[in-house]
This record gives sequence, structure tokens and C-alpha cells, in this order.
Amino acid sequence: MSDKIVKSKFFFEEDFIETIGEVSSKEYKSLPPNKKLKYVGKPLNRKDAPVKASGKAKFTFDIELPHMVYARTLRSPHPNAIIKDIDTLHARQVPGVFAILHTFNMSAFNGGKIEWYGNSFLFDPHVRYVGDEIACVAAKDEETAERALKLIDVKYEILDYEIDAKKSMNSKLKIHPDGNVRRGKPFEYERGSVKDGFDEADEIIEDEFSTQVAVHNPTEPHCSVADWNKDKLTIYDSTQAVFRVRNMIADALDTPKDSVRIIKEYMGGGFGGKLEAGKYSVMAALLAKKLKRPVKILNDRREQNIALGNRPDSVQKLKIGVKTDGTITALNHYAYAAIGAYPSGGGCSWPLRTLYKCDNVRTEEYSVYTNAGRARAFRAPGNVQGTFGLESLLDEAAEKIGMDPLEFRVKNFVDFDQVGGKPYTSKMLIEAYKIGAKKIGWENRNKIPGGGKGYVKRGVGMASQIWWGGGGPPAHVRLELDSNGKIVAFAGSQDLGTGTYTFVAQVIGEILEIAPDNIDVVLGDTDRVPYGPSSGGSTTAPSISPAARDAAERMKEKLISNAAALWNVESENVGFENGTVFMKNDKSKKLSAKDIVAQLDDKKISALGSREANPDGYSVQTFGAQFAEVEVDTLTGNVRVLKVVAVHDVGRILNGKTLENQFHGGIIMGIGFALTEEQIRDEYTGKILNDNFHDYKVPTIKETPEIEVFILGEGDMKANNMGVKGIGEPAMIPTPAAIANAVYNAIGKRIKSLPITPDKIITALYDEA
Repeated sequence: MSDKIVKSKFFFEEDFIETIGEVSSKEYKSLPPNKKLKYVGKPLNRKDAPVKASGKAKFTFDIELPHMVYARTLRSPHPNAIIKDIDTLHARQVPGVFAILHTFNMSAFNGGKIEWYGNSFLFDPHVRYVGDEIACVAAKDEETAERALKLIDVKYEILDYEIDAKKSMNSKLKIHPDGNVRRGKPFEYERGSVKDGFDEADEIIEDEFSTQVAVHNPTEPHCSVADWNKDKLTIYDSTQAVFRVRNMIADALDTPKDSVRIIKEYMGGGFGGKLEAGKYSVMAALLAKKLKRPVKILNDRREQNIALGNRPDSVQKLKIGVKTDGTITALNHYAYAAIGAYPSGGGCSWPLRTLYKCDNVRTEEYSVYTNAGRARAFRAPGNVQGTFGLESLLDEAAEKIGMDPLEFRVKNFVDFDQVGGKPYTSKMLIEAYKIGAKKIGWENRNKIPGGGKGYVKRGVGMASQIWWGGGGPPAHVRLELDSNGKIVAFAGSQDLGTGTYTFVAQVIGEILEIAPDNIDVVLGDTDRVPYGPSSGGSTTAPSISPAARDAAERMKEKLISNAAALWNVESENVGFENGTVFMKNDKSKKLSAKDIVAQLDDKKISALGSREANPDGYSVQTFGAQFAEVEVDTLTGNVRVLKVVAVHDVGRILNGKTLENQFHGGIIMGIGFALTEEQIRDEYTGKILNDNFHDYKVPTIKETPEIEVFILGEGDMKANNMGVKGIGEPAMIPTPAAIANAVYNAIGKRIKSLPITPDKIITALYDEA
């Protein structure tokens, strides 16, 4: 094999920041409240609803190209092993098999190794978990490829393995040469003196909380179609990050970025798991180049569960010091998480460091390698786990000093970022508490946890939320207006099913006073749209909507200046109203956009809008509180969520209907994390035991409670020119914690590990040991 090594950059590398494009320096006056606007904030139907409802929308899964070849992946059956030999003779003899790619023939496809994750390679001969890639077969159809996979004979040197994070931290077995803790040390943070803080406390509460491994399981599994045209590679990919995937694949293949095109028109969910290029995409590209035919590679539901990401587990040892008046004097957070076999992150202390006023804080967190599938970003990485632990501990502390849990949180409210030392652009958490408490009936909750008659107990709990969600540059939107009066918006983003097509049209329509139905929106194509950020971390709307406004404002300026030139007057003598320009001293003299473009030599007007910089001297965060009412059957241990009230400070609403969709989806996902979802791994084999929808229990409509959503304020105008913040993560973050606190209020026993399954309820109630 060649010694050539191609190095790639990956999104988890914290120092890798995109800086493509300009930042808008224009300042615009704040838009009026939504009730005074025509399109923004209104619950308009999705622009893509008709094609999706009719089945005409093409997802990556649906892409079919002429002469296409289908690829499938052979994955390791062992959690830790060295590949000694691969015999593909019988597999190659299967009729319809065109090529087989593996570690011992990479030089024939790429001229050498392709580095992956910074400490491994594509088709690394050292496989480190059940599901690691060994080979890829390209054949005339999937069935033939599957048949060939079974005929590949692999010889292994089987090694010992470790799947438990605690054991792995202290194990002599090294999953990587530099040890089993990522970067060889914990992430640590400290302010003040926790020793002094605990000395000042009247009460000290210590407890341990744990959360499970959960899997993204989007409707559309990860998939790609790779097609070469001479030296140009086009990949149709189910991704949340068209530009990031383009850059990663170009790096992996050692080719210029402009020679790679990524297309993603529609996708069936991502939840953070599709924020990076997959090995499967590069495998498809290598096979397609070799065969000179397009290659489609689909990962099935099992592969989705074992090899394509998860939310890492957590063990959190927490300690809080409080005074009898409710003042928090100290917080200490020690945690570790199993991030799988390759680099990722397992930290979960951000809520504890930021959400409540405390001068003395210390955190120590370990991201630990194990022989398991690698963790990936998953809807509010770390914050869901950390919020469960923190909010449970706060309820314990409030009970210890005899204070109402809600009053305790109000007592420790803080209006500035304690980590960054900056004030927040907005923090309406007190208002959220008041509204949520009233809507859930907080005053009627059990004053004594576990009180109430009968074997079916009801309880009410709540939890708070903090998340960034501020977005930022670079993000761009280009508008094109033709002589037919048609406006097309090319936005540097992608729609995950969350409504990006729709809100882009609403923002542009608002500024240009044109119905959104008359604006076409193009997303998810690196050759057609200007640069934009990945869609993760609740950043899409607060990044793209200000750029869309900037583009529309610039288009309006161009229409005015072009009309002024046609009338031979100064621009200040020309006005704009209802999508037309007019002479201010003679409103009967007017021109439509179509009329203006028709008189121009180019027959087209273009305008590029950019996102402005985030505000200096401020911290942009989202906040919220959720209240849950549950019912617990103390005979069966079954928990049923009856109602969730969500009250959030997330800036201006762009579309009322898609906002409700996002919050309902996030809350339902939070219910799954709280009660049913958990990846189960057999400690004796390292294999996943529930790698399908039958055994991995996601919530259904049957488990969906009554949900009420309230959004505070009319927009955070310090954040950006639209006053918008993200909602994807905030919708889920506090749900599991609120449910856990409600369960405690119902039965008087605290369940300290998620998910809260019937066996844990029964054990807590009846096992005196």
C-alpha cells in the first residue's frame, strides 16, 4: 500500500471555524411587532408542503441516475480486532459485482490512506467497535451487494475490549495509543472558590445522576449518491451541512473544493447526526470514480443504530451548597461520558455553569473512548443530559431547605453571562416561570411529594433551559429579479424539514411587500447558493433570516435607484410601497419591479445579502421553562405524561405554524429520552441488542400529551436585524428534567437515571434495600 496520507478536517475540531464571505455592516431599524406585519410571524403553510404531500419531493433516498451502481458496507462483528487478511475471491465471482473496496486495496482507488477523525483512517485495519467499516461492495443492485458481503472472508486477531466509560478511564487496554481519555485530560472550568462556597453553605447536597445512550433515528437514514463528470464530483447527500460536507469530502479526496458539488433538496430529519461527511459518502465517491458510473449507498436502520452516531451517556456527580434563604453558594460538577471509539464530545456542564447565579463553580469532565459507535452532535449536545442532572439537584436542594422549587429558581436568577462576563441580549425567564406556573396549575401540585390517594399518582414538575441559538455570520442570501418580475432567493442553507424554504420567502416578502408564494427559494446546492452555515445548534433561522432581510433591503434600494435613473431624479425623491416604486411628489407615477427590469440592459437585478456580526458586549442565548404533569401507576410503574407547558424566550416568531411543529417535535423527543429511548449494548459481545424500531422505543402519537407553547416578547432586536433566535434545541432541553421532577412529585421517590422505566419505578417504591 502507498504511504500517501490525505489529511482531513472534521467539524468536531473546535478550532476549525469557517470564515467564508463578508459580514453586513448595514444597520436597519427594528421591524414592528408581528401583529403589524403582513407575512413574518404568520402561520403560513409550508412552501414545500404540496410536493411533500403529493410524493413529488425527491429526497436523497429517492435519487435514481442512469447506469447507477449500488453499494453496501461490510461492518465489523467484533468490538476490537485487527484485520489480518481479507479474501474477496468468492464475493467478486458473484454475477453483478463490479468492485470491492477495503483496507488492502485502497491504493488502487485513491493512491493511499485517507485520514479520518485525526487518529484513524478510512478502512482502518484496526476495527474498534461492532459496526466499524471493513469493506464496501458495489454491484448492480442492493441484493447482489448484500449477497457478496456475506462471501467476504475476513481473518481477525480478536482483542480485548471495553464498553464502560468508568472502566475504560482506568483500563490498561488502550483504544488509541494516547490513551482512553480524549486529549489525555478532562475539560475543567472554575470560577471563585468552591471550597469557600461550601464553607459558607448552611446545607450541602450531593447526588449522582446518569443518562443513557440515545440514537437519532431520523426517518431517512444516512445515504449518498456520488456521480463524477470528468473531474467534477456531484454528491446528493442527506445532510444538514452542504458546505461542510463539500469541504470535508474535498479534503478527503485531496481535490479542490470547487470540484465538489453537494446537493440536498429535501431530507427526512437529521437532529445533529448529519452535520458531517460520512465515510460512506467518500466510499461511494471512490467507487464511482473507479467504475465511471454513479454509485448510490444507503445505510439501513441497523447501520443507523450501530454506526452513525448517538447521544453519549453521562454519569454526573453533583454537589450544591445553599443558604437557608435559598442562595446558592457553590456548585461542583464531575462527569464522564462514553464517546465511542473515535473523537467526539461528552461534556454536559454548560447549564450548571451559566443558568443560575453562583460565584463559586467548578467542573471536571471526561470524554472517554470505548469500543462502541462514535457519538455525534444530537439536538442540544450535552445540555439535555446536564439539565436533567442540574434541575433534579435543584429540586432536591429546594426541598432540603423547605423552599418551593420555583421560588428557589427565582431567588437565583442572574441577568448576565457568568462565563463570558457579558449581559444577555434578553432573558425573560421570570416571565416564563409566571406563565408556565399558571398554565400548569403549579399551586395545586403535591405539597408533599408522593401525596394523594389511590395507586395512580399525579405530579407536577418543571425545569429551566439555556441554549445559545444566536446564529451569526458568515451567512448569505442572493436575490435575482428577472424581466418577468419573478424573484428567486438563493440561500446558503438547507431545510431539514423545519421550514427554511418558507421563512426565507416570508422575510423577503415582508421587506419587498410581495406575497411569499411569488418568491422561489433555492437551498442545499453548493454550486447554486452563496455560502451559509450548517443547520445545527438552532442557528439556521438566526443566521439566514437576517441575511434574507439584508438581501431584500438591498434589492429594494436597487429598485429605487434604477427607477430614479430612469426618471432622471435623485433616489431620495423615489418611494417604495406595495412592491412598486413611485415618485414622492406624484404617486400616480409608478413602476413595478417587472417594469424596471424590462428597461435594463441586463434584464436582471441581483442583490447579495449578508448576516451582520453578533453584537459586541452582549451574550446571545435562548431561555425557557417547561412544566410537566404526569400520571404514575404505582402497580405497573408506567408513567404517562398528561400535559407539557413550554414557555420560551427565543426571539421573534417567523412562522407560527412551523414554530409549533418544532416545539411539539422537540417535546416529544424529550419524552422519549425521559421515558423510553435507550441503546442497549451486550457487555459480553459488544453488540447492540435493539438496533431497530421494534426494540428501540421512540414515542408515538399514543404517548403524546397535551402541549401548550407560549413565546415571550416580540423579538430580541439586540441579537440581529430580525430579532430572531433559534428554537430547535430549546424545545427539547428541559423536557426530560421537568418530567423527572414531576415523577418525584407524584411518587415521592427520585429516579436518578434516565430513562425512567417501569422497573425503576417499582424498584424505587418497593425495594427497601
